[in-house]
Amino acid sequence: MWRYFTSRLLQIPIVLLIISLMIFVLVYVAGDPVAMMLPAEATQKEIQTLRIALGFDQPFYIQFWNYITDLVRGDFGESYKYGVSAIGLVLERLPATLELATASMIMAIIIAVPLGIISALKPNGIIDLFATGLSALGKAIPNFWLGIMLILVFAVNLKMMPVSGTGSWKHIILPAITLGTAVSAEITRLVRSNMLEILQQDFIRTARSKGQKKSVIIFRHAFRNSLVPVITITILQMASLVGGSLITEMIFSWPGLGQLIIQAVYDKDLPIIQAAVFVTAVMILLLNLATDVLYRFLDPRIKYS
Repeated sequence: MWRYFTSRLLQIPIVLLIISLMIFVLVYVAGDPVAMMLPAEATQKEIQTLRIALGFDQPFYIQFWNYITDLVRGDFGESYKYGVSAIGLVLERLPATLELATASMIMAIIIAVPLGIISALKPNGIIDLFATGLSALGKAIPNFWLGIMLILVFAVNLKMMPVSGTGSWKHIILPAITLGTAVSAEITRLVRSNMLEILQQDFIRTARSKGQKKSVIIFRHAFRNSLVPVITITILQMASLVGGSLITEMIFSWPGLGQLIIQAVYDKDLPIIQAAVFVTAVMILLLNLATDVLYRFLDPRIKYS
């Protein structure tokens, strides 16, 4: 097992190098950011002076080599717009994104797991039909539309929740619901299908014949054996929440990575784009590695080679 995890850890720098190359190439071909950094009345001499100062006059391979050497030292340069360390700005915004992603995932699990279990225990019943219908609806509704509707209903009309920003626990409720609805729908469907399959297994019938309590059969035998695929999708969805909360953060003016990345793309702020994508990629890779660790913890029968 340790050999497997060591090989996985050694793969991370290679993957990050490939991701860094892709980011650099995409930003490189997008055009010269100097034009966005200077006012419209800037002279050609001023533009060329800034290009030389930033190293944009050098060939592609030299620019990429300088980028990689700085990357190894953890230096992504300074933001073209804000004039501060790009990685420092990204790490400053990261906790807000993690807070929103965690709140969304907790909300999704609290709703999805009980709903999926109850649906599996009483298939084709009223609760099951409600849960499956709600799951289909949750997957179909676009996040941006749901966020706007929640603002109109609960913030503008009912005035129960703040419209946007941060400051209290109420500020995170609507963004968490917006971001967690699709995740909750996915987890509900997965818990239901896995529980339905597990409940038909021979060891469940054996447990029932021994007279074990219904709660023991459901949670210790059925639910625990269905956890591996549920954990897989949960962690993958957590990674998608961290990296895919851009629109939700913009709608609710949540001061996380989403707003920062969108503004950086608009301004062609290369250091911030590279730092934000790099940090997000590191978190996703670590979450995938954590999935493998949890697999072995939950099911010792799983072997790694």
